[in-house]
Amino acid sequence: MGEAGLSGRQATRCKNFFALGLVFWLYERPVDYTREWIEKKFKNSEQMAKANTLALLAGYNYADTTEVFTTHFRVRKASLAPGTYRKVTGNEATAMGFITASLVSGRPLFYGSYPITPASDILHELSRFKNYPVKTFQAEDEISAIGAAIGAAYGGALGLTGTSGPGVALKSEAIGLAVMTELPIVIANIQRGGPSTGLPTKTEQADLLQAMFGRNGECPVAIVAPATPADCFTMAIEAFRIATKYMTPVFFLSDGYLGNGAEPWRVPKREQMPEFDVKFRTEKEGFQPYLRDPRTLARPWAVPGTPGLEHRIGGLEKEDVTGNVSYDPDNHDKMVRLRAEKIARIAEDIPPLQVFGAESGRLLLVGWGSTYGAITSAVEEAQAKRMPVSSIHLRHLNPFPRNLGDVLKRFDKVLVPELNLGQLRMLVRARFLVDAIGLNKVQGKPFRVSEITKTIDGILRG
Repeated sequence: MGEAGLSGRQATRCKNFFALGLVFWLYERPVDYTREWIEKKFKNSEQMAKANTLALLAGYNYADTTEVFTTHFRVRKASLAPGTYRKVTGNEATAMGFITASLVSGRPLFYGSYPITPASDILHELSRFKNYPVKTFQAEDEISAIGAAIGAAYGGALGLTGTSGPGVALKSEAIGLAVMTELPIVIANIQRGGPSTGLPTKTEQADLLQAMFGRNGECPVAIVAPATPADCFTMAIEAFRIATKYMTPVFFLSDGYLGNGAEPWRVPKREQMPEFDVKFRTEKEGFQPYLRDPRTLARPWAVPGTPGLEHRIGGLEKEDVTGNVSYDPDNHDKMVRLRAEKIARIAEDIPPLQVFGAESGRLLLVGWGSTYGAITSAVEEAQAKRMPVSSIHLRHLNPFPRNLGDVLKRFDKVLVPELNLGQLRMLVRARFLVDAIGLNKVQGKPFRVSEITKTIDGILRG
């Protein structure tokens, strides 16, 4: 037994509650809620409940009587819209978003994955929801995981696979197969430090070019990226909306900072959920596997076993319309351009960028992914000082929002903060011929606000 007849474990717990009491005093927070929690938690042990409560109050009173801290801190009430909130991590929100996509589309979700940091939480989370139309498959390797997801998509389910950068490298050939067969799968890449095994527990944004170009041949896919842990929910649904509407693979680019980070999330109501209809081809008359919707260029999704809609799929080039194997050079040229144009047309189906701040000015910050918080805070500080600074944040990276070029041209200078050596900056400079400036960090850590504000000051004073 430890102090005052308590076990060593209980003595440690009392020390923790003593420290918690100090923190409550430091931040001027009431202890009542925690006292009630202690009573409920230890309702079967009066001694433990009393010991923990006394420890909590002792810490609070010690700080109050000795004034051990010379400074108090007060957290202001959050400016949040009314509603029901819960704490959510990015990986939890991602899993719930994929489940919601299954429910609103009316299609079962299949998740094929191989454990890898920091994506494994998504497998753990999805495997808990057996009461929903969710099937999880822990494969023997990354290749079989995506192969199973492609098979699920061919069979009419929402095919999903999740991994990090090293796993994407292994999946690259199969992603090309999904592009050639034009099947709607989502590849969730929860990025980490690289290359190779790299920094498994550290964050990075260095897989953007891998998602864009990391396959053989002309092999375009759509790419979306959440901005915050809660936004992972919204963008997970968006990834499947695009995949099923345009019959294409879609990358969902999160990262370790988002996946493990947490924030309050306003639980949406059913009527607030986005709707998207999944349409299967059932009509036998006039069916061809590579007929295309004139607006989206999507081919029909024909579930195996539908009478009269028998067809082949595979990795060899397809003849336009018929889907037969074709080595004709003109046909190959046409199909390559059709697949590229299909991805380009997604730009007409995503919202235009909203500028945070003035619509034009001296400096525009362009971000994507988990840099959102640091960039927004830095821009808010600069705007409070009446500095001519605005920002935009990209959640669709391929294709870019259709008004991105116009927004970039309205500013004298463009700064792109990224947790890599300038991958988005490279794409922006190549696409829009804008002489963008890079602020790059590859330390396995997110940006500090001060790092961005210092760069803003240097550019505007230069």
